[in-house]
This record gives sequence, C-alpha cells and structure tokens, in this order.
Amino acid sequence: MDYFLTEEQQMIVDVARQITDELIIPQRAELDEKEEFPHEILGAIAQADLFGLYVPEKYGGYGGGCFEIVLALEQFGRGCVGVATSYAASALGIYPVLLSGSEEMKDKYLPEIVSGTKRAAFALTEANAGSDASGIQTTAVLDGDEWVLNGTKQWITNGGEAQIYTVVAITDKSKGARGASMFVVEDTDPGFSYGPKEKKLGIRASATRELVFKDCRIPKDRLVGRKGMGFIMVMKTLDLSRPGIAALGVGLGQAALDEAVVYAKQRVQFGRPIISFQAVQHMLADMAIEVEASRALVYNAAKHIAAHPESMSKASSMCKVFATDMAMKVATDAVQVLAGYGYMREYPVEKMMRDAKILQIYEGTNQIQRNVIGQELNKEYTRNS
Repeated sequence: MDYFLTEEQQMIVDVARQITDELIIPQRAELDEKEEFPHEILGAIAQADLFGLYVPEKYGGYGGGCFEIVLALEQFGRGCVGVATSYAASALGIYPVLLSGSEEMKDKYLPEIVSGTKRAAFALTEANAGSDASGIQTTAVLDGDEWVLNGTKQWITNGGEAQIYTVVAITDKSKGARGASMFVVEDTDPGFSYGPKEKKLGIRASATRELVFKDCRIPKDRLVGRKGMGFIMVMKTLDLSRPGIAALGVGLGQAALDEAVVYAKQRVQFGRPIISFQAVQHMLADMAIEVEASRALVYNAAKHIAAHPESMSKASSMCKVFATDMAMKVATDAVQVLAGYGYMREYPVEKMMRDAKILQIYEGTNQIQRNVIGQELNKEYTRNS
C-alpha cells in the first residue's frame, strides 16, 4: 500500500533496504550461529548516516523523529531482529539525554551517537525490577562532586558493546518512585564492570549482559535532568521507543510472509504447488492482512507521537502489542507452511520464530502494555463523562 512517504522518507527506506539486502540478510545466519555482535553492519549503518535519524540537526543529526526511525527499523527487522535490536538499543539508550539532558550533555554525547563512533544502552531492569520498575535496588549517593553508584542491572541490551549508558538508580529511598534519578555512566568509569554475555533463545547477534556498579564514581554533572525525575524519564523514553519495537515486528512479519509465499509457490505436493490449496491460501491471506494492518497502525502511531508527544502512551502501547503479537503469529504460521523444512536451520523462518518471541517481552511485556492501554482508556472516559 502507498503510505505517501516524502522523498526524504523514501530515501531512508531505500538506504535501509539496501543495507538489509546486501549486508544483513547474507550474514544473519552466521551471526546467529556464532552469537556475534554485528560491528561491520553497524559501521555501514553509521556511514549511511542512519544513526542520527531522530537527532536534531544542531547536534549533527537528520532532524527527524519517531516515524523516520520506524521506517529504518522495519527494514532492518526484515533482515535480522538481532542486528536491528543492536541498532535500536543505541537510540533507546540516548533518548533520556535527548529528552531531558542539559545542553552541555547533548553537545557531548549526541554527536558521538550520530557519527557511530560510540553506542548507547539503557539500564533499567534488575533481578527484582522488570515490569515492576519500582523494585529497583541500585543506588546513587552524592559524595562531594561525585555520584557513587552501587548495584547490578540485568539483561541490558548492548551491554559491553556500548560506551554510553543511561542508568536508573535510587537517590532517595524514602520517596518511592519519586526517589529515582537518571545518570550517564561511561564504560571507562571506575567501579563499572560487566557480567558474562547471556545465552539467548533468539536475537543472538545482539549482546545482553549484566552491568555491575561497585562504588562506581561519576561526575556530579552526569545527572540527567533533575533529581527524582528518573521514572518520569523512563516512561517518556519507553513511550517514544516502543513504536520502534513494533516496527521490528512489522519487518519480521513481512520477511516471514515473503518466505512462506515463495516456498508455497515452489513446493509441489499431489502434483501442484501448495499455494493452490485453499488451506494454504487462507493462511497466507491472513498473514498478509495482519502484516499490513500492523504496518498501518505502527506508521499512524509514530506520526501521532510526533504531532502529540504529550499523549503518546496509548498509541505507543497499542502498536507495540498489535505488531509484536502479529510477528509471533505470522512467524509461527510461516514455519507451519514450510512444515519440516521450516523447522530446519537451513531455512530462516525458524530463526524468525525464535526472534519474534522477545518482541512480546522487552521494553514492557505485552501484558503490561494492555494495562497501560486500559488505564489510558479509563482516563479518557473519565474526562469525557
């Protein structure tokens, strides 16, 4: 369908598609098998100036927003969600600085992200703080002109590969959620180390590690925004980033559909291609409907966020839920269409099914997103009643 992209937006799609077709797809099986971080591909993405799509021009970026990065992520997700996650996680990690950082902080870090010379990561999750972010135990105590961090973050995407980390820590335990603050930690800061690389079901090309802070000292000016505003920044950051996860779902769903259609046209049973059987046609038709419906919702949500950033929670959660549930279903259906071949690593759909699962989990499980949608509906109908 025609989504009436501008010339510049179509250029983003074309460049991202070229990188996907020429670099990501040929390497995705090997990267997955070796669990290898995609340094070369991320370098090519940086050289194509796609790391700055959402960054204002004054810091060296393209000056776009949520919709522009969604267009790129859809294409990268079509190639490999593991590679695409490594790219997306850098945006997630730097969003707090972009949204709430001082001018000095933006001047220091944003150009490094745009150029691709450094990558970022977002550190919220802990062993006892996943969906319930209020369970955070990592602390930050002001000691003279330095903050001292102690604690452990778990399952951090780009952990060990990023150089810039935005970290949520408790600065006042007596204030509950209002006692959390956001900090920038650099990979060279004393007292900061990593756990071993996690072994995962899917997105194996991305790096996932623990971050360990043991009397980690950082300068006082690394506080992002104001003290006690950490959870507000977390919510704004995730609202802004979730359409990107949804876009990965659209890209993966499109790739799974493409593989299923091509196979169904080639696979002959009972003397004719299996795409001629109504049972298979109906499966493919449902897959195509679900992919296109997800794309339309994700694009519209991304445009809504750009136009109405003050009311983005519902749109962000809705597109994340719908598109990632779609990705899981369509990938599973693609495996079914390919049958025994689909279960084999020689064909890419088994990897797509493994990769799709995380989309329903990270950056807020789809169950939590349904809670958010319900709460927003309650607010809306209360205001209008």
